[in-house]
Amino acid sequence: MTKFDYAPAPESRAVVDIHPAYGLFIGGRWVEATGVPFKTISPATEEVLADVGEASPADVDAAVRAARTAYTRVWSRMPGADRGKYLFRIARLLQERAREFAVLETLDNGKPIKESRDVDIPLAAAHFFYHAGWADKLDYASLGPNPMPYGVVGQVIPWNFPLLMLSWKVAPALATGNTVVLKPAETTPLTALLFAEICQQADLPPGVVNIVTGAGATGQAIVEHPGIDKIAFTGSTEVGKAIARSIAGAPKKATLELGGKAANIIFDDAPIDQAVEGIVNGIFFNQGHVCCAGSRLLVQESIADEVDRRLKRRLEHLRVGDPLDKNTDIGAINSKVQLQRVSDMCAVGEAEGAARWDTGCALPSKGFWFRPTVFTGVSQTHRIAQEEIFGPVVSVLTFRTPHEAVAKANNTPYGLSAGIWTEKGSRILWMADQLRAGVVWANTFNRFDPASPFGGYKESGYGREGGRHGLAAYVTTEATK
Repeated sequence: MTKFDYAPAPESRAVVDIHPAYGLFIGGRWVEATGVPFKTISPATEEVLADVGEASPADVDAAVRAARTAYTRVWSRMPGADRGKYLFRIARLLQERAREFAVLETLDNGKPIKESRDVDIPLAAAHFFYHAGWADKLDYASLGPNPMPYGVVGQVIPWNFPLLMLSWKVAPALATGNTVVLKPAETTPLTALLFAEICQQADLPPGVVNIVTGAGATGQAIVEHPGIDKIAFTGSTEVGKAIARSIAGAPKKATLELGGKAANIIFDDAPIDQAVEGIVNGIFFNQGHVCCAGSRLLVQESIADEVDRRLKRRLEHLRVGDPLDKNTDIGAINSKVQLQRVSDMCAVGEAEGAARWDTGCALPSKGFWFRPTVFTGVSQTHRIAQEEIFGPVVSVLTFRTPHEAVAKANNTPYGLSAGIWTEKGSRILWMADQLRAGVVWANTFNRFDPASPFGGYKESGYGREGGRHGLAAYVTTEATK
């Protein structure tokens, strides 16, 4: 079989206006940052998209004070039904400007436009719709007696799903009556800054949402600010541990959604072609830049060779290239730093004796690119089976019995997600009960819904986002005071 040749089908960049420079969104208006500006670039072309202001500790302090004023004077006093109207308005505006957000996300992040268009932006709007419905029903959400907001929430989000992670955090915070100081990742700030325009367009009261940009120092200033009542963080386990140490002993609550090393488990009775599609979606979606990616493939020994053959045949038909092309399957790695991390981990895998295979496809001359890669002959002690790579790389291990599959799947410091592929419902239920993972998918992978809670165990963090469980992370009750 040969790969079909498609004519280029690029999405137009003209649908979005990128300003040459951006400030900070504090108190409902744009202000100049006092830190040193930095550049955000397109990982597909390395072109500079915009200069972005870096928030200093003084800027963070101004944002926290604006959030506190909005909380005490307006937002915490507003009836839930009225808060819900603002969230509904934001959701509708996201839908109306969906194409604009999708193009900007792809430009700044490097993910294929079909993923931004069909997954990220619709799900972001869905989270605001969902939480808008909860805003006036918190007393009936089994959150405890008289649920009350914490106050000012500091939120730090990653670069892999910039707008979607923003919606996961901002929507429940606002629905429960909190105000927000949010920092997007320094490599992908643009959709968060465009979201600030949505807040203005929705007439959200000034100070309810404040967006400050910067790198690690800005995030640290948010975490350590005494005016922050709760921290919500998604990112690396290393930074999550540093946050936990920083707030230990302080009257601050936190939810931490950290790294993962998910096992995608294929039994010998699974429909192989369907499972192969699940493997591809599990690890090569968003270039593998997914905390819950199925980066460990556990295949029952009797079908290992057949799965390997069909998987490699499928990967040879994936298109790596221009993320704005609607035919592209694999976009650009988000940054030069991340590309080096992926390359280094693959070199480690080879040095440890695993067999490396990639598609050998041509890569663009500019930008940050990595071919879909499969490692076989991997053992539990290999670093590529234990450490998060966060790229389009899957490590294949085998097992003989369900008990061995569980033992290998749980043999990791992480516990965020897992997948099970089998025709036996009883096996699915037994496996799901045994796996130490916050989310377990059955005969699918990477499926999300605003009503379903998401979160992990062990070094994958604590707390849940989404669903009624996610609301609980943003309220305190009389019983917990």
